[in-house]
Amino acid sequence: QVRLVESGGGLVQPGGSLRLSCAASGFIFNNHLMSWYRQAPGKERELVASIGSGGGSTNYADSMKGRATISRDNVKNTVYLQMNNLNPEDAAMYFCNVRMYRTNYWGQGTQVTVSS
Repeated sequence: QVRLVESGGGLVQPGGSLRLSCAASGFIFNNHLMSWYRQAPGKERELVASIGSGGGSTNYADSMKGRATISRDNVKNTVYLQMNNLNPEDAAMYFCNVRMYRTNYWGQGTQVTVSS
């Protein structure tokens, strides 16, 4: 079955950086667009970034442009999210996502906390 396992979250000071990883299995990884979403308490889940199946096409939320880089390794079946210059508004649970056959698949999430 489809499995997405996120890692790399944690506590970081404002201005710091984190690299999130999402290990995927159970489907043909290099056939699908992959995305990162985030959800803060009391807020809706929002798209952070997405990357096309070949890695050549990327898309970012306006709030993350210039501060985030999404990438993928189609040999390791892993998608990454490098985030720099983090601020408290970036604190959230970050989720990996793949959509196949009109169904969204999610990982369990990895928590990002930004605090001094």
